[in-house]
Amino acid sequence: MGGGGSALRVCAEHRGGINWLSLSPDGQRLLTGSEDGTARLWSTADGQCCALLQGHESYVTFCQLENEAAFTCSADCTIRKWDVLTGQCLQVFRGHTSIVNRILVANNQLFSSSYDRTARAWSVDKGQVSREFRGHRNCVLTLAYSAPWDLPGAPFEEEAVAGGLLVTGSTDGTAKVWQVASGCCHQTLRGHTGAVLCLVLDTPSHTAFTGSTDTTIRAWDILSGEQLRVFREHQGSVICLELVNRHVYSGSADRTAKCWLVDTGESVRTFTAHRHSVSALKYHAGTLFTGSGDARARAFDAQSGALQRVFRGHAFIINCVQVGAALAGRPLPPRERGPREGARVPTPQHPAAGSTSSPKPRSSGPRCPPPRESASVVDVHAGAAAGEAWLTA
Repeated sequence: MGGGGSALRVCAEHRGGINWLSLSPDGQRLLTGSEDGTARLWSTADGQCCALLQGHESYVTFCQLENEAAFTCSADCTIRKWDVLTGQCLQVFRGHTSIVNRILVANNQLFSSSYDRTARAWSVDKGQVSREFRGHRNCVLTLAYSAPWDLPGAPFEEEAVAGGLLVTGSTDGTAKVWQVASGCCHQTLRGHTGAVLCLVLDTPSHTAFTGSTDTTIRAWDILSGEQLRVFREHQGSVICLELVNRHVYSGSADRTAKCWLVDTGESVRTFTAHRHSVSALKYHAGTLFTGSGDARARAFDAQSGALQRVFRGHAFIINCVQVGAALAGRPLPPRERGPREGARVPTPQHPAAGSTSSPKPRSSGPRCPPPRESASVVDVHAGAAAGEAWLTA
């Protein structure tokens, strides 16, 4: 078993669990979105809170940090844009009628997915909806975007992909490919028998990989809609995916992460040692970092599958892991023996495919009792349901 990793700093000013982390492109700031209805900006150099972003009326579900602005979305049905220097809210994006699950800023556009069964495209500068994507029969959970210059298709497809393609995954068991310029559905990707929880795009080959509660990963050609292959070996829901160097890494409710060959669908490596669901993945410089429902983050050698480190300190499920640029080229610290791993922590329930009920919005306050909530940044940054972010080494 691997040795223990040490926390450099703990960012512990939130009063509710941390649902997502985002690092700025330059790696100097960390954005956290919390159950307490706020987001916070932190310096990765010293772990100090630089700005408190207040304004949402319910919990923050997701966030994205750019060098010039921060973006958050919430169960209050809105998206907000913030000044990263002052913490001032610059824009409120209104239009969704239920919980906003995910946002993505790309190509000077903001894309969002919601429990209202729609995805939307917005003008980043004006805060206005430019396209609405309707067609899913249930909640839209996840999304990814392929820019037009990444889609060297046949001449007859050039007009269709002129604005790029948006891919969405839903609890209705399908993924859909949308033409951003027109708002039309380009393809519906059918084959899963459970909710689509996660997806990643390989833009050079215009291939989407989707993970589902049906325990499979599927590869699709997003231009033709053809199902290319099915990845079968997980024994539980596929919760998260990462695509690196013609390999797909997956995290599952079966307590394992796996590595698959993109071109064949063959499983070539299994990463064990987790005592609960693998809820987050991040690959960096030959190391696979995982976050789990057992409140531990782990570092594995991606080539051999060997466990290198266990990062202890969180009290609840780890929702997100980010890796800072400071890790690049730096070896992990010497091994040291750590305490035995603790009790398991329940993972959130995902809506079932075909279910027509939206989840009841949670209160914007903490779900856990008053000990302060935190997140961890290390050069590995992990955000947990306990409301802490850690900086760890």
